[in-house]
Amino acid sequence: MTSTDRPQLAVRSPADLIAAVPYLLGFHPTDSVVAVALLGRQIIFAARADLPDPSTDPVERARHLAGVIRRQGAEAATVVGYGPPDRVTPSVDAVRAALTGAGLEVLDALRVTDGRWWSYLCTEPDCCPPEGRRYDPAANQVSASAVFAGQVALPDRAALVAQVSPVEGPSRDALHAAAVRAEGRLVDLIEHAPSSDLLGGRAVRSAGVAAVREAQRRQRRGERLDDDEVAWLCLLLTHLPVRDHAWECTDGRDRDIALWTDVLRRAEPELTAAPGALLAFAAWRAGQGALAAVALERTLSLHPDYSLAVLLDDLLRRGVPPSELDGWPSVGMPGVVRPRKRSRRGRR
Repeated sequence: MTSTDRPQLAVRSPADLIAAVPYLLGFHPTDSVVAVALLGRQIIFAARADLPDPSTDPVERARHLAGVIRRQGAEAATVVGYGPPDRVTPSVDAVRAALTGAGLEVLDALRVTDGRWWSYLCTEPDCCPPEGRRYDPAANQVSASAVFAGQVALPDRAALVAQVSPVEGPSRDALHAAAVRAEGRLVDLIEHAPSSDLLGGRAVRSAGVAAVREAQRRQRRGERLDDDEVAWLCLLLTHLPVRDHAWECTDGRDRDIALWTDVLRRAEPELTAAPGALLAFAAWRAGQGALAAVALERTLSLHPDYSLAVLLDDLLRRGVPPSELDGWPSVGMPGVVRPRKRSRRGRR
């Protein structure tokens, strides 16, 4: 399941809402059920889930989706199912019931199939004919407004996954060589640390803070890190004080998302945990829930016990809004203290 909290878009018709959904999610959904939360006539949030297998009861997934929407403080919601009617209808019905049970008004329930939309609630043939209504999102004012605001709707979720996939080919060979050089550099740093610096901990943290600062400075200037800089940063991020410093310096700014996306894609597989979690955190703060989700999927597939990624995955699945973290890093999330004071139990 993915969720997002994007800039508000005004909707005045089902066609407007259908046009808005891809920009809320970041991609055009297929075989999905989407719940769109509204305050008044303003879209404030959207959450998506895959259509369940026909043999699977959709009720549990629907209740979870409704709980996520309710947590946003919404007054009402519209449900949109994408796919063939035999798969869409049971899911839409289950989500409608779950939303109603959660005390939310269901404004409409729609099905989108092959360039047409149908309403489950409207029975007037003049506005909701049995054959459905054609729609063209590209010609809709909502789409134009979203593009003007800088929002992007990728062709599908696979295109979003590709944005966080590792670079391959000769570039990967060069990155591996850089990682080997970084390991030698780290050994040298620790060996030459003062005897009072146990295991070179202070030296490593100092080098890590400098590497994070330089990476962010370069990103602000529109410059890309070279392979040795990426490898050195990734290796230093395996040390929790360095990772925590980077975490405190990361917000939902475009440059943070760009930096950690680039670092994640170029990191060696064993070093992807920290940059993947940092990208997910930045994307979540920016309201780009779908990007955060795919970053976490990749991170947890390689590092299932990395606790920062596990924490963020839980926040995303429960639909905790980024506003809960207003004031970061001086104000923490409910139940989550600042990074440097977090429990040391387990891998991060």
